[in-house]
Amino acid sequence: MAVDAQFKTHEVQNQPEYMPPYNLWTSDYLLQQAIAQNGGEWGADRLQRYGELTGHTLMEQGDLAIRHTPELRAFDRYGRRIDEVDFHPAYHTLMRSAMQNQVHSFSWNNQGKVGAHVVRAGLLYLHSQADAGTCCPITMTYAVVPALQHSPEIAKEWVPWLLAADYDERTLPADQKRACTIGMGMTEKQGGSDVRANTTQATLQDDGSYRLVGHKFFFSAPMCDAHLVLAQTGQGVGCFLVPRVLPDGSVNAVRIQRLKDKLGDRSNASSEVEFNGALGYLVGQDGRGVATILDMVALTRLDCIVGTASLMRQALVQALNHTRQRSAFGRVLIDQPLMRNVLADLALESEAALALSMRVAAAVDAAPRDEHEAALARITTAIAKYYICKRGPAVINEAQECLGGIGYVEENILPRLYRQAPLNSIWEGSGNVQCLDVLRALRREPEVRDALFLELQAAEGLNNDYDRQLAWLMRAFENQENLEARSRLVVERTAIALQAALLFKAAPREIAHTFCRARMGEERGVIPPFLVLTRSRGQAARANFCLGVMPPRAIFGRS
Repeated sequence: MAVDAQFKTHEVQNQPEYMPPYNLWTSDYLLQQAIAQNGGEWGADRLQRYGELTGHTLMEQGDLAIRHTPELRAFDRYGRRIDEVDFHPAYHTLMRSAMQNQVHSFSWNNQGKVGAHVVRAGLLYLHSQADAGTCCPITMTYAVVPALQHSPEIAKEWVPWLLAADYDERTLPADQKRACTIGMGMTEKQGGSDVRANTTQATLQDDGSYRLVGHKFFFSAPMCDAHLVLAQTGQGVGCFLVPRVLPDGSVNAVRIQRLKDKLGDRSNASSEVEFNGALGYLVGQDGRGVATILDMVALTRLDCIVGTASLMRQALVQALNHTRQRSAFGRVLIDQPLMRNVLADLALESEAALALSMRVAAAVDAAPRDEHEAALARITTAIAKYYICKRGPAVINEAQECLGGIGYVEENILPRLYRQAPLNSIWEGSGNVQCLDVLRALRREPEVRDALFLELQAAEGLNNDYDRQLAWLMRAFENQENLEARSRLVVERTAIALQAALLFKAAPREIAHTFCRARMGEERGVIPPFLVLTRSRGQAARANFCLGVMPPRAIFGRS
């Protein structure tokens, strides 16, 4: 007997095929619909091209960049301090692809064109499915532009480098590079989100520059060409642009102490640094640094929302790929009622997250020319950041469970998505901070309440469960007693109501009614699926729509 036949123990069968390359844009009807409904249809060609690149090249590069994490080289071989971070080539491929396709700059390069921020959000939605880590420097480079405009001379010098459709990883002075990126350093060991407790000191020099002495406990993407940094000036907290390389070619006195060993976001370097007299330039008014940098934070929060929705989407795609091919107990998984119920509910959650994400992007886009949209952007950014980013890990975990044990194995993409998802609820303000920001906006700017309820009342009368939720919200917002302690519940229910209102606008109304019943009705639960499908024709149609809007079945093999 031949040796190979003698020791052949089994044949591999009933295992899904790998996800083949596919176009993340053309296979995503819901994304196409959301972009068009929010004014970005004119960007479809660009999104189609990037969807092709993402699905055919960048997905693999994202896996490589995470497996080969950044490494700190504080000194060269002769002991000179260099503070360099080495990345795998895949990281540079991801950054180059993103910046050449203007994921960081599309909205600013098309400023004034309706829907520019929506198209740019769509580009990020595609990119984040391949690798969320590189979205950190991409997001900060995108979001810094309004903050820099508080100092026109600095903006005039730096913004053209930030908007360039190129990527240049070389360690050089900014004016010698083809393109630049920006990071940020806000939090310190003793303060965290309470940045007014920062101790880093900025001392004014004779030439108008400042020298910074202190530290940052979280200093994002230390290889960026400059960072916005908060420091005390004697007049309060100031915001400073701190370049990485000085005009004479020397490295600024920002000393990387170590890289963070993080749960997720592993392709991106996050660091702890000390400022040993680092050169910085005041951005905006002295003592108004928090207000200045919040112009940046408002946009980075938008990307937390969009990024989480994109992770949900990719998790769902992976679950569908598996369940359309694997059988158990005599039937393909997707044809089993309970599994189909779970998948339909996850599809509904993904659609609702996408709808709210793109509506916030549209409000940000229209804010400079529309007072209602500006007010809506101020409150819905925090609402969506709270709820969608809280839902992300639970949705991805449920998708993992659809795969069983293989969904927990690192050869699969789902563990990477699951580790990444909690970051977006922590980064740029935790859940409590978002809820407090909602209350602060309501207290300081009464017009945001009017804008919010104008949006919610557009769906009034369409569904009984929705109407009850809306009435509850109106009472909750009017009752100021212990509102801070109740704010998580109020913000959560507001987010769900916003999603429902948007689904009534965007999706077939059967889907919106199903969402209302599953998230607001008496049958709602705590553990997904909230959606309970029956054998009725209407319920079957809802399930088929939820699942039918996913990538073409040809991508996944048997349906």
